[in-house]
Order: sequence, then structure tokens, then C-alpha cells
Amino acid sequence: MNQTKSVPSVSVTYAQSGNSTKSNELGMRPMQERAYEKRGEQYLLIKSPPASGKSRALMFIALDKLHNQGLRKAIITVPEKSIGSSFADEPLSKFGFWADWQVVPKWNLCNAPGGDEGKVGAVKTFLDSDDRILVATHATFRFAVDKFGIEAFDDCLIAIDEFHHVSANPDNKLGAHLAELIARDKVHVVAMTGSYFRGDAEAVLMPRDEAKFDTVTYTYYEQLNGYKYLKSLDIGYFFYTGAYADDILKVLDPTEKTIIHIPSVNSRESTKDKIREVEHIIEELGEWQGTDPVTGFQLVKSGDGRILRIADLVDDDPSKRDRVSAALKDPARKNNRDHVDIIIALGMAKEGFDWIWCEHALTVGYRSSLTEIVQIIGRATRDAEGKTRARFTNLIAEPDASEEAVTEAVNDTLKAIAASLLMEQVLAPRFNFTPKSTTSGPQEGYDYGEGGYDQNSCNVGFNEDTGQFQIEIKGLVTPKTKEGERICQEDLNEVIATFVQDKPTVERGLFDEELVPEELTQVRMGKIIKDRYPELDDHDQEAVRQHAIAALNLTQKAKEAALEAGVADKAGNNALIQGVRKFAMDVRELDIDLIDRINPFSEAYAILAKAMSEESLKQVAAVISAKKVQLTPEEARDLAKRALKFKQERGRLPSITSPDAWEKRMAEGVAFLARMKQEASNG
Repeated sequence: MNQTKSVPSVSVTYAQSGNSTKSNELGMRPMQERAYEKRGEQYLLIKSPPASGKSRALMFIALDKLHNQGLRKAIITVPEKSIGSSFADEPLSKFGFWADWQVVPKWNLCNAPGGDEGKVGAVKTFLDSDDRILVATHATFRFAVDKFGIEAFDDCLIAIDEFHHVSANPDNKLGAHLAELIARDKVHVVAMTGSYFRGDAEAVLMPRDEAKFDTVTYTYYEQLNGYKYLKSLDIGYFFYTGAYADDILKVLDPTEKTIIHIPSVNSRESTKDKIREVEHIIEELGEWQGTDPVTGFQLVKSGDGRILRIADLVDDDPSKRDRVSAALKDPARKNNRDHVDIIIALGMAKEGFDWIWCEHALTVGYRSSLTEIVQIIGRATRDAEGKTRARFTNLIAEPDASEEAVTEAVNDTLKAIAASLLMEQVLAPRFNFTPKSTTSGPQEGYDYGEGGYDQNSCNVGFNEDTGQFQIEIKGLVTPKTKEGERICQEDLNEVIATFVQDKPTVERGLFDEELVPEELTQVRMGKIIKDRYPELDDHDQEAVRQHAIAALNLTQKAKEAALEAGVADKAGNNALIQGVRKFAMDVRELDIDLIDRINPFSEAYAILAKAMSEESLKQVAAVISAKKVQLTPEEARDLAKRALKFKQERGRLPSITSPDAWEKRMAEGVAFLARMKQEASNG
């Protein structure tokens, strides 16, 4: 068996400031306070990581809307029944708030027996009653709107938890109902999510509807930096050959509290026998000692003599699985670290599953949805006493030249890299970019490093409390419209998600030796922006493109600079922060042309080369180069447009014999279009 290496592609260290867990005089943590300040907004979107307290934030806002803003009802909707418990009674006044959160038991429909359709009548009874708060699933709410119409919900607050389940796709009923409610404009909406982008890259809201929402963003960086105990988070992918259960102990440390998500039965990694896979993992971990009669946990004696308590959520036998599930949710055991050691799941223990002690989320097989990956990582990012490190590992089958499904294996590899790149953006501090000019000056609250602010160069400031960079870039285009500003402030990760999931982009970025980076940073990203935001004019599309590429490339170059310099994390200082500073200082003048000349995937390739065997890497490169495509007419037109801009700036068209690769590529685009016109005129 080959000895395989695990190479973390992301390793982020936080300051343990304790800020995100401190409460104000009303009993609100920082994210909740920020959301409460916007309580008067009719449409509010809260983007905040798992465990940041979104449920309680909603309680504060809903109580204010019911008591002070004239709304008659608050309807809380959640994607699945188990999440309904997040909205159970809370004695908020005990911590300083002016009211308590109380839900009459019969109006928490997540606890009621029966299916969603059968609960529709209860929604109508609630609407006609004097009670004011209802908790139900998304499905129950959908059926109720179908039956009673949107008018029945006038003057209500509709709160949608796990908002990423909504989609602007006409086939998504919840999305369609939401669009109707917004069009009627007689309700208030609070939407909450920890992972706003969708794995299928589908918009959650139509742009005209999204523009009506005021957004509260609380970043992963703010959340994790403000923890009391958790200091570092590693995210990596690990390649294996053969059966995954044979290699699992190379990444699974039985002394760490771990959630293992085994592969979907439809995936390449699955053996198609999920029960046998669980048995195999248990056999690898040690000697089976029986089943705990109270919890249903499997008891396994490990090599060092410890008894591991393993919760099996894969077994389909309802009597077994329900007992295990109930034992995991036992509130009396929530703060008992020794209650369970390892949880093995397939479709469960993701969204809304709260096990604060989890140190390692180990996922076997690629997950197609970025949202799902964020949710799984969120299982390990809870703060708990004595827990200083957390990690997420994606165990992926290495492409095998002898496999018929080698192309599928290559695709999974590329998708894992895309997810890793995106998670780097999600976990990094927030970037605020400003153009460098003669009037630029330091901004309050930002630390500009040892030498302070330098009027003659592009500066990098960092605010430790808010987890935000302020970075000056020469030649940066800024948006002129409110929507363009909103996208640059709130949506860059969604834009980057679309870019890194674009297969031709990733393939070329990793394996095309003749690549001119601007073909990706300008042409491909430009096309993605045009397709995603057609309502923006050319100026704002270019502003969004520049901001997105700057965020992606600065994260990549910062990581590279930090590694090269061997920057250690001292006194809670994040290597990424020092890396951004080092890169900006090394290049002396940070301008947008320089940023456009960086291949966003070069660092990912360096990590892939370490993580995968040389033979497999060659195989992947061969598969991709075999389907290399020539220039498309659309790409040629984009290059010709950029050639025109080049002519306006330089007074001449790009030369096809230029030693500058990007100038040469623009000239090729012009020549390609000329040939097309010639061929068309020749018939």
C-alpha cells in the first residue's frame, strides 16, 4: 500500500480574542448586535457562519417587529424538522433583553407528528388565532401558500432559515413564493444563511429582488478570530488508491472527535455497500466490544486500550438509528466531551447539527455542492473548551490510468481544488479595495504595518477587530452604481465560486503550459461577470471583475509569500495578513495590470503536485490536454474589444509578433475575427 501524504491546502490561524462570544447589555453577541441594528429593514439578509448565533439574532429582531413595528405574526421556516429545535423557548430577559422568546408548543410544527401536507390546516388555525409565533418547515410553508395564497400572510414576518435552499429557478417553489411575496410587498422577510453561494451556481434571488434586501455580513474570519479556544483551522484534500477504508487511518486520528461522512452510494468512491463500509471502518479502528444499551453507540477497543464510542447514523434500521440520533441530541449530554468519540454518517449530521466537540470533519468522496462542503466544515468550527485546532479533510480516490472512469476522476479532482480555493476566500479576512491616487490617505482603525502609511506607495491596512483589509491598487476601476457597489462589497465570493467552478478555466489554469493569465483573469472572468450581472453596464462589469480577481489573486499570492518567508503565526497574527503585506511590498507598486498577470491556479497546482503521485498527475494532465480547445468566436470578440482599449491607450493595435504574451493573444483574437469575416464573405 502506497504511503500517501496529506497536504493542507489552507491553514488559517486566529487570534482567540474572545470577542465573538462576548455579549452586550442586551445579551447580544457582536453578530446579533449588528443584525439588530438593522431590525427596521423590511427585507434583511443575514450572511453569517454556522454557530454565530443566527437563530437568536432572529429572535431579537422578530420580537421587535411584533412589539414595536406593528407586524401581527412571525413565521419561522426551516429546511428540516430537526432544525426547529433551534427556535425553542429562550429566556432572553435573563441576559438583559426586554422580552423572552416563547413558542406555544402546538405552534412548533417541527415537533408535531405527521407529514408536511397534513400540517397545512394548523398554519391556517395559527393565522386565525391570537398567538404570534409559528415554527414550521419550508415544505409546510410552501403547501400553506399554495392552499391559502400569499394574501393570507400580509403583515407577517416570514423568516427563512438556511436561505441557500431557495432558488430563483422557476422550478423552486419556495423561491417562486418568495418572489410573489416581495412583489406584493405586504410582508417583512428575514433570510439567514451560512453559505450563500449554491453548489449548482444558481442565483438565490433575481437581481431586482436581491437589490431590495439590506445585508448583514459577519465573516468566518470575524467569527473564528473572536473565539476563546479554537485557534487554527486546516482544510485539505488527501488522495488514496484502492478501497478508502484501507487508507482511512492515515487521516483519521482516533484521539480526535471526528464526524466521518462516507460517500454517496452513487459516487466513484462508494463500494455500493454502505453497511459493510461502516463495519470496515470500525474494524480498522479496533476490536468491537458490543453496543451501549442506552445510547446504541458501538463500543470499540482501540490499539491503545481506550474504548471508543462510535455513533452509526448510516444503519437504515429506524429503531437503531432513532436511538442513536436521540442520544446525540440529548441536551443533558451537550457539554459532555466524552459522550461520543466518532460519528459515522451519510446524509445526516450536516446542516444544523450541533456537536461542539467535533475537531475533525472527514468527508469521503467529492461533494458536488459547495454549500454542502461549507455546512460540513461548519460542524468542526464550534468553539469548545480545550479545543484549539479543527480540520476538514476531503478523502478522494486518486485518478487511475487503468480506470474507465478516469475522466470522471479528473473532474472530481478539479472540483476538490475549486472547493479548496473557494474556502480560502471564505476563511480569509474581508478585502476592501480602493484606487491609489494623489489624494489617498490612511483610514481610521487600520494598521499599516511597521512603517505606517506611506503616501508614495500602495498601502495595505488591516483592522484586527473587524477582520478587514484596506488595500490600495493603482488603476483600479470602482463601481458607479449602488448595485455595482453592493456586488463588490457583498458578492465577491459568489463571483469567485462561479469562476473556480468553471471547468475550462480550472483545466487551463492548472495544466496549460502556454496559458496567458489574462485569458482567465480578463476574458473568462469578464464573461462570467457579463453572464451573471447582465444588468450592469460595461464600466461596472469591469469594476466587479477587477475586485473579484484582486481578491482571489491576493489570497493566492499572500499564501505563497507567507510560505516562502516561513512566516510563523506569532501572538495570533495570521500568516495570510503578513503574506498580503509582504507581496504588496515586494512588488512595490500594486496595480491592476500586475494582478491580472497572475495565474490564480498556480499555487493550487503546487499543492496538487505534492499531494498526488507523479504518475497520476501526468495522467490528469494528459486527459486535459487531449481535449484542448481553440479560440471560440465569443472569446475572439472579447479579445478584439480589449485590443481596441489597448489601441486607445497606446495609439496602436496589439502586434501578433509582440514578445508580450497578452498583447500577442489580443492580436490573435483580432486576426481570428478577421478570418471569420473573410470566410463569411467568401461564402
